[in-house]
Amino acid sequence: MIYLNLFLTFLKIGCFSFGGAYGAIPLIRDAVIAQNWLDDETLAYMIGVSESTPGPIMLNLATYVGISQAGVIGALLATTAVVLPSFIIILLVTACFNALLKNKVFQVTLQGVKPCIIGIICATGLYMTLQRIGLSSVHEPVSCYPITSIGLVLSLAAVLFGPKYILKKKLHPILFILLSAVLGAVVFTLF
Repeated sequence: MIYLNLFLTFLKIGCFSFGGAYGAIPLIRDAVIAQNWLDDETLAYMIGVSESTPGPIMLNLATYVGISQAGVIGALLATTAVVLPSFIIILLVTACFNALLKNKVFQVTLQGVKPCIIGIICATGLYMTLQRIGLSSVHEPVSCYPITSIGLVLSLAAVLFGPKYILKKKLHPILFILLSAVLGAVVFTLF
């Protein structure tokens, strides 16, 4: 009976907790206090522990409550129940997204969004670089941008667009991300 109770309680929490883990804390509190699984003091300690351990707070709390009430099986049931609604929603969104990818209007919209995303990422990188060197405004003259940052952006642009036009092949996005990380680490540790 405790297994079913744990599963249904955390399934309800997973279904109705909007706004992230902090939005779920009142639901978890009401559920565990009503069931006499934890008292307020223990729950407060567990929230602190859940914040300091890796993973989402809601998931850590569900696992702790499950293991404290019904052992490993209880932890598995509570953890599964709390993530199940999100998992199902993501599956449905993915199924709808795959159908949308075949729609011409949606494809054109995505093509229009790509340059915007590139611009936002470049602007964020520039802003972070300016913050790193102590400039607080992006409206400073171009002459004060560090040469390393300009060189880094030009290098990444060459890697991004070079293979496409020279080799007639696109660079895989994961390879580009890894190359960007290595290049950024090298440049910003040297300079």
